[in-house]
Amino acid sequence: MSNPYGSFCEDFYINMRLGSQLALPHQRDTVLHFFEQVQKAFPSMTRFRKSEDGELNLEEDRGRQSYRWISLESRRLSSGHVNPATVAEAMQLHRLLLALAPHQLGISPVEIDYLDVLFGFDLEFSGNHDEIIAESLLAESPLACLTEEPGARAVDFQPTVTVALSEDCRLQARIDIVTRTNSYQVRTGDYADDVISVYLILRRYWGDRPRMSLESLLMEMADRADALCSNHIVPKVVKPISAAIASRS
Repeated sequence: MSNPYGSFCEDFYINMRLGSQLALPHQRDTVLHFFEQVQKAFPSMTRFRKSEDGELNLEEDRGRQSYRWISLESRRLSSGHVNPATVAEAMQLHRLLLALAPHQLGISPVEIDYLDVLFGFDLEFSGNHDEIIAESLLAESPLACLTEEPGARAVDFQPTVTVALSEDCRLQARIDIVTRTNSYQVRTGDYADDVISVYLILRRYWGDRPRMSLESLLMEMADRADALCSNHIVPKVVKPISAAIASRS
């Protein structure tokens, strides 16, 4: 499996998001030329589509084990690489977009709101996702006290934690846990095969306009996110969830 964390999750992905305070261009010629430049670097990104809300997407075949995608929204440029062989491989697409964006889309440092690097882990489980999170991450936490009530069942355990990593609080790291079971499934026991997602999101707010280039800042953030995943997210969050799922099989 082309996935550096394949032993702990079904899918691993690295996404980039560049947020703007102004509307990004969606004119036909501008958008097509931008996507054509991306295709020159990644010829297999051939699937183009436009959603009802105007979002424009270019991607590889999602049926592949590993694939790339980009999205142009009204105020955000995003990209992702699912199941890259290495972190460095995933960053190739993200770096290209940040290199093209100022010239092809006219994005100026003045308008940038934030830059995100997201490391995501999907763990498949057919059962009560929230019960898995309560058991694996919150078993000793006072926040799980309500589960001690007779007949209590977990229906919404999706913790989110955000910390500032710089004195000015412009660099922040957030852990998001996303579950996908609902009250109906818990009540009936009719669960679908779906995934629990763990996200580490490193966000750099742009208020002080950092002097380094977008590409350099992206790589610095990716290195920091990779270290956070290795030191904290995988051993302390992903592995316990994976172990709890394995104990139910």
